Amino acid sequence: METHRAHTRTTNVDEAITTPEVVADDPRGVIEKLAEGNFQSVLRITSKAGTVRANHYHKQDSHTCYLVKGKIEYVTRDALNETAPLERVMIEPGHVFYTPPMLAHAMVFVEDSEFYCFTTSSRHTQAEYEDDIVRVTLVAPTA
Repeated sequence: METHRAHTRTTNVDEAITTPEVVADDPRGVIEKLAEGNFQSVLRITSKAGTVRANHYHKQDSHTCYLVKGKIEYVTRDALNETAPLERVMIEPGHVFYTPPMLAHAMVFVEDSEFYCFTTSSRHTQAEYEDDIVRVTLVAPTA
């Protein structure tokens, strides 16, 4: 699995999707490396099918996410280029996906989903989180 630094910049969302690296596999089971980095928070997020999350970008935070179950249409665009076309990719269970700072992103939950998000900034309070994000509308939210 490719390791990403907090300020790796990519505008091609396909480059930011990997699968966990198997670091051990024996009769007892398998150990997979999901991510490496200097993470401040680990979040478990659940979302209902048909809902939209994100529609923002982070000024400094980056995050690496691991989809446990469900399906997500992940929509991105360079935050510095509002005329750039949207990129869309389907995230499947077992995928690891990385979002660097300044990458506008939205998630459309195709199925009820559960994922873990490893963030480089703290999520002590909602106010701290809001200070780092800029809201955009890549995907119109559903009712």
